Amino acid sequence: MGDALDIMQVAGVAAAALITEMARSTWESARNAVARLFQRGGEESAEQELRLIDTARQRLVGSAEDERGAVEERLRGELMIQLAAFLQKHPDAAAELQELADRVQQADGGSGARMSAHHNTNSQVVIAGGGINASGGFHYRTPEAGR
Repeated sequence: MGDALDIMQVAGVAAAALITEMARSTWESARNAVARLFQRGGEESAEQELRLIDTARQRLVGSAEDERGAVEERLRGELMIQLAAFLQKHPDAAAELQELADRVQQADGGSGARMSAHHNTNSQVVIAGGGINASGGFHYRTPEAGR
C-alpha cells in the first residue's frame, strides 16, 4: 500500500468508519485501537493525533441533530486528511488501519449497503444504494482506451 491512491483510499474508508463509530457507545474500543495505531509515531505525536480525534468527536456529538449530516461530512474530510498524512509518514500502518475500518464496518451489523474493493486494476466498480465517498476520485474511460 505504498502509493498515494491506496493511502487515500484507506484513509477515506477508515475516516468514514470512525465517524460512524464516534456517535456509538462502542467508541472507546475504536478510540483505543486508533491510539495503538498512532503510537507508531511516538508518544508525543500520538497524543496530538488523539487530541484532534477527540475534538472531532466532541464536535460531532455536540452538533444539533439537524446539522449532524453536514458535520459528519466535514469531519470525514478532516479525518481523512489526518489519517492520510499519518499514513504518508507510516505507510506500514495502512494494513492495520484497513483492518480497523473493516472491523468497525463488520460490527455495524451489516446495516445499509456497503462495499469495499481492494487492489482493483483495469476494472470499474459501480456503487449504489447509499452515500458514496469517492475520496480518491472516479476516473472512467471507455474500454477501447485501455487497450
